[in-house]
Amino acid sequence: MSYAQDDQGNYLIPVPGMIHLAREIFSRAGCDDAEAATIATRLTGANQRGHDSHGVIRIPRYVVWIDEGRQVPNQTVDIIQDSGSIVILDGKFGFGQSLGEQAVDIGIARAKEHGVAITGLRHAGHLGRIGDWSERAAAENIVSIHMVNVRGSLIVAPFGGISKRMSTSPISAGIPVTGQEPIILDMATSTVAEGKALVALKGGKPLPGDAIIDGDGQLTADPVPLYGESATSINPVAGGGEGALTTFGAHKGSGLNFLMEMMAGALTGSGCAGGVGETEKRRFCNGMFSIFLDLKVFHSDDGFAEEVKSYVAFLKEAVPATPGGSVLVPGEKERMVKAERDAKGLPIAPDAWNDICTTARNLALSDNDIQNLVFKN
Repeated sequence: MSYAQDDQGNYLIPVPGMIHLAREIFSRAGCDDAEAATIATRLTGANQRGHDSHGVIRIPRYVVWIDEGRQVPNQTVDIIQDSGSIVILDGKFGFGQSLGEQAVDIGIARAKEHGVAITGLRHAGHLGRIGDWSERAAAENIVSIHMVNVRGSLIVAPFGGISKRMSTSPISAGIPVTGQEPIILDMATSTVAEGKALVALKGGKPLPGDAIIDGDGQLTADPVPLYGESATSINPVAGGGEGALTTFGAHKGSGLNFLMEMMAGALTGSGCAGGVGETEKRRFCNGMFSIFLDLKVFHSDDGFAEEVKSYVAFLKEAVPATPGGSVLVPGEKERMVKAERDAKGLPIAPDAWNDICTTARNLALSDNDIQNLVFKN
């Protein structure tokens, strides 16, 4: 059975089939059934929403990290400091898809109890699409803000520099709206997420021309300088080359990136991307500083929702810059992409798909097994 392809030559993988395959891969790699399903669903969910950088392209990398001991299956968060509305958590380098759910659920529960809550999650594995956590809180009528850093990931150059000193340091926020879909902001503070460079490297959507600064200080769309000699491998190493990602908005993005390091890295105790005088790279992990606000404390009626709806309508009445276009609010594009991909399948570049299938084969899945999982009803 062959895969359908889009106009760009990408394979179109059915959403349920991608979840089946990813779940089986992570189960064989050592995750229990619940965690394997969680990872598979959240990685696939990122692709559904157009965040391919945080989706199934990371399957080979995650499996390598399990083998290397960098990411540990089946972990639960430890509460290491509890002040009621402020909770500090340690993820013990477990999978971020599992730990993120646990940390956010604690934040939601504490916000409902106290009106406001703050959680600091340290030593988490890769947390995936941070918008997941804003959506999870918004579903419980909780406004939330999530600041994330990546310890041990030196792949972004600060404004005015060439050297790698920062991580991609994303931020997300969720605004629940009664009777409507929530508003979800989800963005890296680098020009593009590292995963988007990986997608481009594997034959997917190309990068903008200012996404990378090479070792000579020249801006480029070529992702190879970021990965160096590892660019042709199944698991390219970001930061392996002399190039670096740039920050969005020049000094403004660089400033926000620095803030993520302070809040998610230093304040949580997870640690910043790097430190002066260190001869060895810090062990990779995510830190996440989250704020949760229960809307019942701020508004006992629907005044907040009505004001949000009014402003959204006002914003969308703006004359579009492109004739026939439209002005979108945060999260709207993701919902549009999801509807299309749910119907047509997830577009995955052949190189990226081959890497996923190679990972599956290395875990004793035959090509027939892969096909049966992908096209399983």
